[in-house]
Amino acid sequence: MKTTLDLPDDLLAEAKVVAARRRITLKAMVEHALRREITPPLVLPADSPLEMNELGMLVLKKRGGKGMTLEQLDAIQEEIDREDAERAMGPWTK
Repeated sequence: MKTTLDLPDDLLAEAKVVAARRRITLKAMVEHALRREITPPLVLPADSPLEMNELGMLVLKKRGGKGMTLEQLDAIQEEIDREDAERAMGPWTK
């Protein structure tokens, strides 16, 4: 379905740059963003290092000064990317 969106010039320009950097179309990026936004929120296990903030974004839990290693952060990011890819590809894998 075709539709028209009225976006601020700076947002559209930035979106085009990000899409080009990712080597995907602007359409694909908008589809991915919309699917991510309408997907029900994740249910995180109690021991997860992540929590949902007031804006609905995943953030690291505050741990009273206990730091995380770069390897732990990389593993978390890889898991998030994998889940995002699975959600985005969901309609095409069935």
